[in-house]
Order: sequence, then structure tokens, then C-alpha cells
Amino acid sequence: MDRDFAAPLDVPALARIALMSPTHFTRSFRAAFGETPHRYLQRRRIERAMALLRSPAVTVTEVAEQVGFESLGTFSRTFRTIVGLSPTEYRAKTPPLEVPVCFVKAWTRPSRS
Repeated sequence: MDRDFAAPLDVPALARIALMSPTHFTRSFRAAFGETPHRYLQRRRIERAMALLRSPAVTVTEVAEQVGFESLGTFSRTFRTIVGLSPTEYRAKTPPLEVPVCFVKAWTRPSRS
């Protein structure tokens, strides 16, 4: 899921890889990570979006598409739920950083609430 975060979530396929039923996989995933596979994927997508939004070269719509959201409205609503700001507000408040993206992702990783 971390590598292919922009791809649609396929819990049955992940469950087959883990040799579990989809229900048992979801339960086990939640026990291990503290959130459902869907929520985990959303958080990974928003984390990547936060890094992309630091660049003024891409639009919010392009960022939404690059991280796997088909709807700008869903992206904006999910972003606000996790980060507490709209993507545009976040971009305005966070200037670009001159450090590697891995550091930006670690520093700006949204926490679970």
C-alpha cells in the first residue's frame, strides 16, 4: 500500500496475499496499525499530497490526481479531516523546504486522532 498509494485499495487482493479472509485481514490490520486499511491508505495519500503541495508548480487538482483521488471534493474533504486545513490553506501556510522529500514527509506526517 505504501508503494502503490495512488492505486485503488483492493482489500480482497491484500487479504489473499496475507492468506486471510478480507474481514480477518481488516481486523488484523486494525490491530497492528490502529486504523483500517482504507484510513491508512488515505493517510499515506494525504502525507504525499502535503509534500507535493509545497511545490507551487503543481495545482491542487493535479496533486489530488497524483495521490489517487478521483474527486477534488473528496480530496479536499479528506485533507481537511486529517490535516485540519484545506489544501489551499495548507499551501499558503507552508513555504517550500530545501530538504529531501523524505525529511519533509517525516516532519509533516499527519498524526492519528
